Amino acid sequence: MSVAKIIEISAESPEGFDAAIREGIQKASESLKNIQGCWVKDQEVKVRDGKITSYQVTLKITFILQ
Repeated sequence: MSVAKIIEISAESPEGFDAAIREGIQKASESLKNIQGCWVKDQEVKVRDGKITSYQVTLKITFILQ
């Protein structure tokens, strides 16, 4: 039997939503072991002078407790 835990993090990138997701998972994997999946809970953009300056995602990351 295994037990999973879910945490919520946010990540941001000037390149796009995909880059923000990759960066969030990469950073989380530095301190979390056994990551099994990720759910994108929310997406938003920051805008300045009518232009998108960054993309932000809120992620729910699932990992198995050992």
